[in-house]
Amino acid sequence: MILDSKIPQGPLEHKWENYKKKAKLVNPANRKKLDVIVVGTGLAGSSIAASLGEMGYNVKSFCFQDSPRRAHSVAAQGGVNAAKNYKNDGDSVYRMFVDTLKGGDFRAREANVYRMAECSLNLIDQAVAQGVPFGREYGGYLNNRSFGGVQVSRTFYARGQTGQQLLLGAYQALMRQVGKGSVQLFSRHEMLDLVTVDGKARGIIVRNLDTGDIERHAAHAVILATGGYGKIYYLSTLAMGCNGSAIWRAHKKGALMASPSWIQVHPTSLPQSGDYQSKLTLMSESLRNDGRIWVPLKESETRAPNDIPENERDYYLERRYPAFGNLAPRDISSRAAKERIDAGFGIGPLKNAVYLDFSKAIQEQGKDKIKEKYGNLFDMYLKITGYDAYKEPMMISPSAHFSMGGLWVDYELMTTVPGLFALGEANFADHGANRLGANSLLQASVDGYFIAPYTIANYLADEIHTGKISPDTPEFEQAEKAVKDQINNFINIKGTKTVDYFHKTLGKLLYDYCGLARNEEGLKYAIQEIRKLKQEFYKDVRVSGQGDKMNTELEKAGRVADYFEIGELMCYDALTRNESCGAHFREEYQTPDGEAMRNDAEYQFISAWAWKGENGEPEIIKEPLIFEEIQPTVRSYK
Repeated sequence: MILDSKIPQGPLEHKWENYKKKAKLVNPANRKKLDVIVVGTGLAGSSIAASLGEMGYNVKSFCFQDSPRRAHSVAAQGGVNAAKNYKNDGDSVYRMFVDTLKGGDFRAREANVYRMAECSLNLIDQAVAQGVPFGREYGGYLNNRSFGGVQVSRTFYARGQTGQQLLLGAYQALMRQVGKGSVQLFSRHEMLDLVTVDGKARGIIVRNLDTGDIERHAAHAVILATGGYGKIYYLSTLAMGCNGSAIWRAHKKGALMASPSWIQVHPTSLPQSGDYQSKLTLMSESLRNDGRIWVPLKESETRAPNDIPENERDYYLERRYPAFGNLAPRDISSRAAKERIDAGFGIGPLKNAVYLDFSKAIQEQGKDKIKEKYGNLFDMYLKITGYDAYKEPMMISPSAHFSMGGLWVDYELMTTVPGLFALGEANFADHGANRLGANSLLQASVDGYFIAPYTIANYLADEIHTGKISPDTPEFEQAEKAVKDQINNFINIKGTKTVDYFHKTLGKLLYDYCGLARNEEGLKYAIQEIRKLKQEFYKDVRVSGQGDKMNTELEKAGRVADYFEIGELMCYDALTRNESCGAHFREEYQTPDGEAMRNDAEYQFISAWAWKGENGEPEIIKEPLIFEEIQPTVRSYK
């Protein structure tokens, strides 16, 4: 298979404009004849469903939550990027493009990254018009702050709840279309399979999570906006329900998975405090604007942080990366924290954390100013830990967070299955091997509001003579049978171990061998252990309850079954990429001072993987990365 990225001709800054000029359109009368399914109601899903509904298409929107408002976009805290240059500090679309490409260690397409930066200019105006209460300066102008990997202030924020506020704007737009009847909303419905007819995406099989009923839904196009699969590690910053099943089931129907091993570990999570935990809590990266990260100079330090004098503290990010300091990118900051913890300088009861200290910022700016910027985050920290971060440093630790990998998509955000689109974190497109902070809310929003409405219309223009898609076909019948067979199989295993046991075991295996650091021996070992664990799962998992009733254990079983296969592919991907880049840090490929060592001569490509059956070895298909505007350089933040 040869991958066609469909990048438009012309100079980089004119590619998106050129595409829009030539894209096919669907006239308003014909839009009423076309059906579109959108799976997921986060920022990407809600915004595209609302946009298509407003344009006049018939849209069905699905989410497994009880309300679209509970989509995981609410958890993004620190902000959303836009190259507005309001601070007059030298920002521009081009600088944002360079920062993002460099931040991803030159493992993303130039055209996609530039388009995201270009579209960022419109997003802030859109969000303000929706009523998003961005932070403002005294005079009423929108305020900005900095995030990791940049030297300008381009991040717009609503205290520490930016994702929630942006999602409420998208949710209101979605519910307006639901009220008008252009969008049908199916909450508490989980997609269990993609249906293809003659090679095209034509619908999905879903399970009603309240009744257990299996349903068929047909459409002319299917859009997946179902987020990432970072919950595969079990302990992560993601909500318990987050999963990779929708994109994985689509992968098994022909959609390639790209760069699955590129998963970001966030440097500012609350540390694990015991085996009883099912998730970790994210503390916004925006805190690194004013907080200074350090560990004691003495190993196994037992003194309270405020009792440790300045000359006995190691501000290791400021020491190692003076140009960026505490705002070094996430992958670098997380690895640096792990290195200090592993070397015996960790703090906290389990010695698994580092300090994030606001004493200097409070002394210089005053407590009220820090409270104005981060008040809800400090309140959350106090509520969870019992410690007052205004009086003593926070304790933070790296934690699994965001998937840069996902379904392979072309410039139009369409997968290798015609008619199947993937938006936001469900695709691989914009972040390369490491995502810069505040670019996730940006990508999800611009995919849904400004990009997909054009590219999906371009595809649907050829579907106006197709007629209604019927769910009563052999393809739908076969997909429904496969779903029911899997459900019955889970129920009938009647083993002795819980689904959570298998998830925890898999998560620890992946974190140890395909987490912040990887090596050849560990990855090969992990592949073998995952296969053994998967066999044990199908022999000894216990799924209580019934298949045709509400059953949360059954939901988890399906997701964990997919995680075994995703985890194995993650290890394959990491094993075949003999270099270090971004979040992918192979211990064999590092500089003498411990930095990532890229190999552009052999690995300047996107790894796209094809499913080859239950017992088949996945097939790698390479999309070469061609850099015309800027040439890859050694990624340094020193």
